[in-house]
Amino acid sequence: MAAEYLGESRTRFSLFAPTVEVVEVAIEGGETFPMERGPEGVFSAEVPAEPGARYRFRVETAEGEQSVPDPASRFQPEDVHGPSEVVDTGTFEWPDAEWRGVPWHEAVVYELHVGTFTPGGTFRAAAERLDYLRDLGVTVVEVMPVSDFPGERNWGYDGVLPYAPDASYGRPEELRAFIAAAHERGIAVLLDVVYNHFGPEGNYLHVYAPEFFTERHETPWGAAVNVDGERSGPVREFFIGNALFWIEEYGFDGLRLDAVHAIIDDSPEHLLTELARRVAEGPGSQRHVHLVLENEENQSSRLIGSEGDDARFSAQWNDDVHHALHVAATGEDASYYSDYSDAPVARLGQCLSGGFAFQGDVSRHRGDERGEPSAHLSPLRFVAFLQNHDQIGNRAFGDRITDLADASIVRALAAVYLLSPQVPMLFMGEEWGTSTPFRFFCDFEPELAELVTEGRRREFEKFPEFSDEATRERIPDPSDRRTFLDSKLRWEERSDGDHADLLDFYRELISVRRRELFSRLEGTPGGRAQHRLVGERGLRAQWTLGDGSLLSVLANLSDEESGGFEPAPGRLVFATNDSGPDRSGNLPGWTVAWYLRDADREGAS
Repeated sequence: MAAEYLGESRTRFSLFAPTVEVVEVAIEGGETFPMERGPEGVFSAEVPAEPGARYRFRVETAEGEQSVPDPASRFQPEDVHGPSEVVDTGTFEWPDAEWRGVPWHEAVVYELHVGTFTPGGTFRAAAERLDYLRDLGVTVVEVMPVSDFPGERNWGYDGVLPYAPDASYGRPEELRAFIAAAHERGIAVLLDVVYNHFGPEGNYLHVYAPEFFTERHETPWGAAVNVDGERSGPVREFFIGNALFWIEEYGFDGLRLDAVHAIIDDSPEHLLTELARRVAEGPGSQRHVHLVLENEENQSSRLIGSEGDDARFSAQWNDDVHHALHVAATGEDASYYSDYSDAPVARLGQCLSGGFAFQGDVSRHRGDERGEPSAHLSPLRFVAFLQNHDQIGNRAFGDRITDLADASIVRALAAVYLLSPQVPMLFMGEEWGTSTPFRFFCDFEPELAELVTEGRRREFEKFPEFSDEATRERIPDPSDRRTFLDSKLRWEERSDGDHADLLDFYRELISVRRRELFSRLEGTPGGRAQHRLVGERGLRAQWTLGDGSLLSVLANLSDEESGGFEPAPGRLVFATNDSGPDRSGNLPGWTVAWYLRDADREGAS
């Protein structure tokens, strides 16, 4: 399903429309051509059309005739309701033909939103910041969804045309240029994709292909995408083809798949398994391609290193690490934080040594069991973070951790996750403690926008601090353009006082990771890590790394100095107080110290 330019001014158009009898492709400023029905209700036609031509499909249904954009459109210059544009994806000349990607054990991930990462908010403007990211030590950029969404601003999770980069960010060739520029600097690029639902405005599939959805399964967004029922073959291929498209046509180095627990599939081969297998057999056989999951269910069985022969995923976002760190810093206990409020440091220790905090345990917040055993997996199968778009943006005011906790606390928590063997991920601006929030914003048509604003404020009614209607009215309106503009990073802050000091701190941590851990992390086994509490808020953990060396951390995550921190083996490689515990084993409050014993020189095993 695509408009495929064949050369010599010819383009083949295809559309999955199983419930209609007549489909035509209308070229703007030109002719309208009938399309022939083929197997599984896919209509196609090869007609005169060059790159740059704009077109729509005209479908005749029982309700009448309607013109719709191509669901596999490669570009929508006039947004989701406008015509699609023929794009020749084979004309871009890659300057990085020898690029083989970044090994996962060398990943330092930086999540960014194109629209708010720079004042310009475009692919071209983001490319101008790549030197900064390289110098910071970032090796992998993770881009929030860019698939075409309604209006001029959106987080990206309301996309409706998964193959088309949103025109507000730039043209397809500018996205490719961004990726090529990243590769030239040794930076891999992952794309966040959404395969569990379509956004609420601009999705026309229900008009001519209701088979795309099924009422047999329910999701938070209503009817589920049909990946396991009757006529699901083209639907599955639509999404798997999309994954391959971004990796092969654009050169992305992998994908982060959003909320895969909402992809409900009773097929013999789950859509996720098939997707991972085909990526591994295709582009993944030629270079490093990384597939990362967001999965509320903590299904460790989907990750590399689990038993079985099915294709697996590189890693999963480890929300448990974030929640434990956040509760340790703030003491918050509302919503899902209630699962960590009784013993946040103990939960953190479980995450660091065994992957997930919930490995089949009962979640008080959910009221049921959550997760699968994960201690057997390499720590490289988990992405650890202190901030991300969800954990900031889903707060009422989009406030950052630096708005909620003292600088010494933030530094200690950053030192924990940036030097652990799990793969670290920063959220844009975190490294200098940006003053800008990251708020929820969108740009829907007026009637829907009003509903979204009302719904956003209702979300917080259950929180005591928002029980008053006047307080809820203060929550920023997602549809107000100012909410979007307030979320743009202020780059000039980087050189100012505390911001500059924090940026230097992050640079140092990432430099230590590169210097001390990159060469040791490959092949780090699971099942070899240990942790124990030192009092209620102290933690000692250690890991055997891939080269046999021993990595240890001592952390006092409390306000007061605490004892019991006997020396760790090896040499001190980093400490937030520069020295670690004193001779009596006392460690100041909010202090973290890392030690490394090298296998070749000191006999670690």
